[in-house]
Amino acid sequence: MWQSKNKRDLMIEVWEELDCENVGRAEIEAIEEVVRDVYGEQAVESPMKIARLLADEGAELRHSEIMSLFVERYEAEPYTAEFRNIFRLGSLRNTLSSIRRLENLRRKFASDNDKEGLRLIKERTINAKRDLKQTPEDREIAQWLTIWLQTPDAFEHWLLLRKRSADFKQRFGENELE
Repeated sequence: MWQSKNKRDLMIEVWEELDCENVGRAEIEAIEEVVRDVYGEQAVESPMKIARLLADEGAELRHSEIMSLFVERYEAEPYTAEFRNIFRLGSLRNTLSSIRRLENLRRKFASDNDKEGLRLIKERTINAKRDLKQTPEDREIAQWLTIWLQTPDAFEHWLLLRKRSADFKQRFGENELE
């Protein structure tokens, strides 16, 4: 149904399909719903980013509605800042960076005895893993996330051995993560 080739263009296309000159809460939520359907939950931008994009395209903004939506969302979810853009799973290199960021966050939550933060790390990692496609690289990424979830303290050692394996070298080359 949608013709756009990327998320930015999709948001603009949805706005144009809504055929409205000004943008507020209802329009932002409609755009978020389409982005979620097409690209998954992790791809949904904040209401402020969507509003800025549309304003750059000529939309008039109903600022109070957009600000209210933004505040509502981020008051309800106190861990938003910690998890913002933490998952970048498009390549093995990006995945490794993501896992290292997750590990730093996991250690922080563990040292603070933050059980909710630890639960959210697990939940969001499982969700990110579920959103992966079935390419060979995505299957490798899913395996990495599984190993990290099961044994985070051993992950770096496991990865070192994995990179040295003949299977990894055959699939991804010798210098994939260098």
